[in-house]
Amino acid sequence: MSVRHGLLALLSRGPRYGYQLRAEFETSTATTWPLNIGQVYTTLSRLERDGLVSRDGQGDQDEQGRVRHAITQEGRDELDRWFAKPVSRTDRPRDELVIKLAMAVTTPGVDAAAVIAAQRSATMRGLQELTRAKRSLDASAEAAQRLVLDSMIFHAEAEQRWLEHCEALLIRPTKENP
Repeated sequence: MSVRHGLLALLSRGPRYGYQLRAEFETSTATTWPLNIGQVYTTLSRLERDGLVSRDGQGDQDEQGRVRHAITQEGRDELDRWFAKPVSRTDRPRDELVIKLAMAVTTPGVDAAAVIAAQRSATMRGLQELTRAKRSLDASAEAAQRLVLDSMIFHAEAEQRWLEHCEALLIRPTKENP
């Protein structure tokens, strides 16, 4: 997820302090993607440098030394472009699991079946944890939290299916794959 655009989305609701942004980001993502506060402030500095946010208020800091940031019109325009543009599969980072399995099947002495089995177990544990987390949401949980957990569950289920496919293709040869 784009932390940059996530912070802009939160700032579009009104001015915020860095710690508020961190807390609201984590709440919106059902605490599945924790943010380091340093990452928040580094991102805010870059957004300010790029003219997408500005410091809000008369002075730079309040009585507690906190700085509130507000989205600028340029920031709103950037956010609108981000929401309007579909995410391309090529925009996503490399998948470490795919790379790991590709290397496992081509590296002498590596038991690809064991790599797949270990990943299947870990993915199943993760899926169970996500399912428990979704069940533990109370009725007042935000739709954003539910959407994030649903997405993660669907990805884990798809990973399980893909790992089963890898096992069938690589470990249990068929007539098509001797």
